[in-house]
Amino acid sequence: MFDTTQPKFWHGEVPRLDASVVTLGAFDGVHSGHQTLISGAIKQAQARGVPSVVCTFDPPPKVFFGRAAQLCSMSQKLARISALGPDHVVIFSFDETLRALSPAAFMDKLALLRPYRICVGGDFRFGAKQAGDVHLLDTRFDVRVQPPVCCADGEVVSSARIRGLLEQGLTTAAATLLRPALKPEIYHENT
Repeated sequence: MFDTTQPKFWHGEVPRLDASVVTLGAFDGVHSGHQTLISGAIKQAQARGVPSVVCTFDPPPKVFFGRAAQLCSMSQKLARISALGPDHVVIFSFDETLRALSPAAFMDKLALLRPYRICVGGDFRFGAKQAGDVHLLDTRFDVRVQPPVCCADGEVVSSARIRGLLEQGLTTAAATLLRPALKPEIYHENT
């Protein structure tokens, strides 16, 4: 079910790789939607025989800007990501320097990973003033967007939805969306 090997962690540093499959995101809570995205990228990397890389932010940008409460600590997030079995985890410190980085400069950092493919959620934004989006990322890299993951009642699983459930005191419902997916539905690609 889950890989037991530990990934190599890179704090603020991006390794130079010969090839990889990368997934990017805040991954706050590493909910079932995040798990599906990360697991899908790992499977794609394994199929191509290249390392899988998860890139995330500490703290999540919405937390940095004071727009949201953090769903889990960084150590919890890294433990949940590690349980999915990536080869590398890159942790970008979300601070004033990263906040001011242009989308082009951020993509230059990603280029060090030599990604065969980058997998993201449809709402992924990056760079100063969130000027970069999936379409801009796709001008430089092969990008695959993970379709939204829905829970049993048909609603999209998201960190915002989990925060809303917690604010309403619906901790069991929130915990259901945060628990590790036993068999994540991995999106299929045409290679």
